[in-house]
Amino acid sequence: MAVFLGSPDRMKNWKPNEATMKEGMEQWSKWATDHKGDIVDMGSPLGKTKRVDKNGISDTSNEMGAWTIVQAESQEEAAKLFINHPHFTIFPGERVEVMECLPMPKM
Repeated sequence: MAVFLGSPDRMKNWKPNEATMKEGMEQWSKWATDHKGDIVDMGSPLGKTKRVDKNGISDTSNEMGAWTIVQAESQEEAAKLFINHPHFTIFPGERVEVMECLPMPKM
């Protein structure tokens, strides 16, 4: 699983022009096409966040902006899929973190 991250302030303060948005979306689409055999679930952008804990429900924020699921021979190979990704080369995102999805433990 890859999680696209960026600071909320950086994302909030970004004022792209139409050409930058168009280029960014074209490059993201190209990335998806180039890696279509590796993508299990394209995922989606993420919206506002609610926190749930022993005290109940509250509004909160975090750095997560989107997610996608890829498959690869190793975590290292999965991470390489995101080198020079438009999330941080065109858009104001700061990084992509790649985690292995582990099987659920048997009960």
